[in-house]
Amino acid sequence: MIQKACWREHLTGRHKPLILHSDNGSPMKAATFLEKLYDLGITPSYSRPRVSNDNAFAESAFKTLKYRPGFPVDGFATLVEAQEWVQLFIQWYNHEHRHSALRYVTPSQRHSGEAETILAQRRNVFEAAKQRHPERWPGDI
Repeated sequence: MIQKACWREHLTGRHKPLILHSDNGSPMKAATFLEKLYDLGITPSYSRPRVSNDNAFAESAFKTLKYRPGFPVDGFATLVEAQEWVQLFIQWYNHEHRHSALRYVTPSQRHSGEAETILAQRRNVFEAAKQRHPERWPGDI
């Protein structure tokens, strides 16, 4: 999966260091997995043991997943059902979910570079609104 992601995103041979941050689970520390990371030029990074909020980005993603409408609180009946649900979640998260930390654009818009245009257009709309009704804008937009 990591190798396919590197190929898909054209990450091999980059000058910028790549780091994969994960928990301390045995799959993430397995010798074959670590060797694959090193082959791909990726440096492994780990959360501190028994520190649940050390990996804030992953924890935030899991919270979004668990609180997504339709999440089966009683679990999945089969592995295939779980895989299908997660694939739909990933599609929604990347292409529909407007993330507050990304200034309410989707991750795919940020990744593709579309976010710059969208945010510039928003700024223009807000600037025009401020010009029409400056009393509604006590500070910056």
